[in-house]
Formats: sequence, C-alpha cells, structure tokens
Amino acid sequence: MRKRFEEMTVLVTGANRGLGSAFASALVERGAMKVYAAARDPEAIRTPGVTAVGLDVTDHTQLAGLAERLSDVTMVINNSGIHRRTSLFDDDAVDVVESVLRTNLLGTLAVSAAFTPVIIANGAGVIANMLSAGSWLAGPGNLAYAVSKAAALSLTNNMRAELGPKGVQVTAIHAGFIDTDMMAAFPGAKLSPRDVSNAALSAIAEGAQEVLVDEMSWRAKTASALPVPGFPA
Repeated sequence: MRKRFEEMTVLVTGANRGLGSAFASALVERGAMKVYAAARDPEAIRTPGVTAVGLDVTDHTQLAGLAERLSDVTMVINNSGIHRRTSLFDDDAVDVVESVLRTNLLGTLAVSAAFTPVIIANGAGVIANMLSAGSWLAGPGNLAYAVSKAAALSLTNNMRAELGPKGVQVTAIHAGFIDTDMMAAFPGAKLSPRDVSNAALSAIAEGAQEVLVDEMSWRAKTASALPVPGFPA
C-alpha cells in the first residue's frame, strides 16, 4: 500500500546534521503532518519546520519517556549511527566494537521497541532502518561499523517477521559513501545526503522493504554470496 507522508508523523533520530537533517528536510517538503527531529543536543537542530527533541538512543530511560510523550508517531527513521575505526589486531578492538554496537545496533533496537506500540496504536505505519553497503562489505579498519550494520540488517529482518503481520512496514536502507561528517576523511566520490533521503523516502512511499540507493549497495549485496577475499574457496 502506498504511504502518504501527509498523513504521517515521523521521528528521525540523529537529525542534527548530515543524512538525518536531510531526511527531516525532505519530510517537511513532502508535507509530513509533523516531523520530530531527535538528537542528543536538540539545540543543534536547525531544520525549518521540525520539532526538535532531545534523545540519546543509548539512554533507555530517556527513550521510554519520549515514546510516552510522542504518542502520535506513525513512522520512525532510525538514522543515528557512529563510526570508529578499528581492526581485529588493535588492543581496544573489543571495546570499540562494543561501543559502536551500542549505538548502531542496540540503539536501533531500543528505539524500535519503544515506538512499535505507539505506531501500532496509531493504526500501523513504518520503521525504516538506515543501514549501509557495509552490511555486506568488510574492509581494513572497518570492523566495528561493518559488524554493527550486518547485525542491524539481521535485526531488521527479524523486525519484518514480527511486525509485518501487524501492519508495520519495515524498510532497510542501504547506501555507499555519503557526504557527511562521518565520511569527511574519505577522498573518493560520495553521495549527496539529499539524494539518499529522497531515494529512500520515494521507495518507502511505494512500500519497499529494501532500498539499495546506489551501485555500491547493489554490488555489495550481490558479492555477499561469493567467497570473502582471502578466504579459502
């Protein structure tokens, strides 16, 4: 069923900059009924037309209170995420992976679990999880991020199985390198946050369960069925 953003009240996490800000702006432009833009520091949110709210996705007490207060939400975009460079042989690898999982995986789970009853109570709606081509790709220094996004993809699949029968559309959004602060040090070509948000929202409106925004995402998913480089066949 096609979704009409004019009938939806949307919560976007990590909305103070980059892709989260682009999602919030695009939703306002598409006429969303209301857009809650969430960030640890709501004062940092400058997007016109949104309602700024404070949210640390790792703070379960704060999250429970917010879900009670934002009782009109019908759509959540889980965009909050962090990247910390590490590899298997780094002394702090376990600590770094744990910290990234706390936001990228457990934060997504916590927000979804808190707002699923709200969405269902309002007649069902959408949960969209911002994942990555890194859900399937591995690379030097990318251990923590890749593990977190692969785990978040598994979480998304489980959410689909549980929430689909309840009328909640669960969408995974995958993209390659996006021109945000997180990728500021990357010298190669990067996607515009506005292009990513518009592509994702258009696909969500059509009922898509998965959005592969760019060629890198398509190739990464296809390559996931092949042997990992360096592994014995």
